[in-house]
Amino acid sequence: MEKKNFNPFEMAQAQFDSVAEKLGLDEGTRELLRNPMREYHFTIPVRMDDGKVKVFRGFRVQHNDARGPAKGGIRFHPQETVDTVRALATWMTWKCAVVDIPLGGGKGGVICDPHNLSDREQEGICRGWVRQVARNVGPLQDVPAPDVMTNGQHMVWMMDELEKIRGEHLPGFITGKPVGLGGSLGRTEATGYGVVYHIREAMKELGIKIKGATASIQGSGNVAQYTLDLFTQLGGKVVAIACWDQKDKKAYTYKSKNGIGFDQLMAAVDKFGTIDQAKAKSYGWEKLPGDAWIEQEVTVLVPAAQENMINGENVGRIKDSVKIIAEGANGPTTPEADVVIKKKGIFLIPDFLCNAGGVTCSYFEQVQCNMNYFWTREEVLQKLDDKLTSAFKAVSDLARKKKVFTRDAAYMIAIGRVAEACKKRGWV
Repeated sequence: MEKKNFNPFEMAQAQFDSVAEKLGLDEGTRELLRNPMREYHFTIPVRMDDGKVKVFRGFRVQHNDARGPAKGGIRFHPQETVDTVRALATWMTWKCAVVDIPLGGGKGGVICDPHNLSDREQEGICRGWVRQVARNVGPLQDVPAPDVMTNGQHMVWMMDELEKIRGEHLPGFITGKPVGLGGSLGRTEATGYGVVYHIREAMKELGIKIKGATASIQGSGNVAQYTLDLFTQLGGKVVAIACWDQKDKKAYTYKSKNGIGFDQLMAAVDKFGTIDQAKAKSYGWEKLPGDAWIEQEVTVLVPAAQENMINGENVGRIKDSVKIIAEGANGPTTPEADVVIKKKGIFLIPDFLCNAGGVTCSYFEQVQCNMNYFWTREEVLQKLDDKLTSAFKAVSDLARKKKVFTRDAAYMIAIGRVAEACKKRGWV
């Protein structure tokens, strides 16, 4: 029942309210920061392959741009809601602030299912989305990026449409583009690698060696794939990975005591991150129920797909062996579950810090596009590691100093920075 009634925006606001109280923010600042500054709702008519016109609903939410242009992905999802987009835009504001990059929070979405759409139909949605917000986005206003079920090709179609409308080259308008069309080296790996940089730092603090440590990951898309890649490169072992099976319309957890290899995983997943059951069987992976990922005897749990995956109903199933929860997804843990995680003494790396590798590398891509000069992959990943390690240490130090939960510490830093920017601008 909890999942059905779950409203991510109410959760984002509840998290904000709790920290606003701790920071002693005035009423005006609270009212400004707990709601988006702007949101656009629009329709996108597309002529389908059968000749009929279908109308899709699209959104763009700009939560706050006091520290810089809004930044955030565009997701294509059949269950997309404006409340999900509002929540994600809010978390993007805090994400950019906690890693101290000069951007604000935005998010977009279209209610559609790419599984049932041809490339030409998806291109029509992309171009239609841009036409509806062309006056309200751009390198200095709002910079989108890929998200759930969107990719570099979608971003190029969107960039091309805006350039046609404006009559100029604007590669800095959108990030997550293919390399050679303004994309950055290292961007594909950035979010997953960022998750592991944070896990590495948390393990240092807890005195755990990553070599020989184990992990269970929920999700098998881009973030999960590259979390597994770097975690195993550093000597860890991923023993379970959960994924949604589009054909069966249900989730499964695949388990391997010997560990799941990156090459195996990449050979088994399709472009939507669905694991091929026959391939998994050929590798000897055990097929378990979708929620079995949470009850594995591992050192680290990585929810890396969607919201509300660790909640009041299943948090009690987390084993005592778990020392770290690294939130690769946005909003995967509910406030009810946080209470239990705190009591268990598990080190939680909060979502908007843990998965900030993506937006940080998107920021690097934007910088490279705007100055028309591109860095090597090594430079990008080194800058990413430096930025995230510094942000992790600031959050961890504050959590210890103030004796607060790590999620609260991350929020205190992020909200404090945004509130200060609003105050200096004279908005509040």
